[in-house]
Amino acid sequence: MKNLEILKQKRKRGIGKVIFRFLKQNPLALFGAVVIVISILTAVLVPFLPLHDPLHQNLPNRLKPPSAEHLFGTDNFGRDVLSRVVWGGRVSLLVGIFSVAIGSLIGVTLGVISGFFGKLVDTVIMRITDILLSFPALLLAMAICAALGSNLYNVIIAISIVTVPRFSRLVRGTTLSIKEADFIEAARALGQSRWKIIVFHVLPNTFSPILVLATLWIPQAIITEASLSFLGLGIMPPTPTWGSIINEGKSYLMNAPWISISSGVVIILAVMAFNFVGDAVRDAFDPRLKGEREVGRG
Repeated sequence: MKNLEILKQKRKRGIGKVIFRFLKQNPLALFGAVVIVISILTAVLVPFLPLHDPLHQNLPNRLKPPSAEHLFGTDNFGRDVLSRVVWGGRVSLLVGIFSVAIGSLIGVTLGVISGFFGKLVDTVIMRITDILLSFPALLLAMAICAALGSNLYNVIIAISIVTVPRFSRLVRGTTLSIKEADFIEAARALGQSRWKIIVFHVLPNTFSPILVLATLWIPQAIITEASLSFLGLGIMPPTPTWGSIINEGKSYLMNAPWISISSGVVIILAVMAFNFVGDAVRDAFDPRLKGEREVGRG
């Protein structure tokens, strides 16, 4: 048991070292990691930041260009755009991270069950997955939000449902290859139950592809949430989100472009940051690239 615990601890430290080494060696990934950390800290600490009230209207001060008082200018109701972008980031990041977390949890569970047990269970789960994958992600999310209504929780539910089949199909394929491995046969020979084998042997070996897919799907979830809010199917005003800010500023692109541009630039930065980190994590766990790096060092 002690040896098993030591091996688990080494595995955890090994994963952390691999990720840290790649972030250090890859400037783009390091930049992305810094942007993500700053974004999350800002989202958490935004109630304590010295910002204007994002909902306070000041009509005499409407459509003012960026200045020392309002760094990102004001919108058509005189609200501070910087405050709305920062508060909107809190909502958008929350939706992106939580929807992927929920979707991955459900998808991983279904994928492991489907791949490990097979037969009728596999057929039913995979046919449902195929149906969900047959719809474009944004279109399916729009349909779900239209049916459930427009609010924060329904947007998270919609994006989570869109995310589930991606993880379930990935984990099913990984499970199919793992369950034929020698250490799984050894666990069966020792009399371990199916669920114990799944929890202690199969799931830990699916962590790498799950982590890679999660880091690559969070920006997709952020874009989907912004698209839903832009189309009026997401979180309803006056709650600021990046997509709704762009929607509010589209009518003033000629005389007040800073409204939409500020939110659009922040979305681009957030998506690029997660993609940079996701690419680095994928490369870190890619055995082919690992072999090439070892050959290069040799």
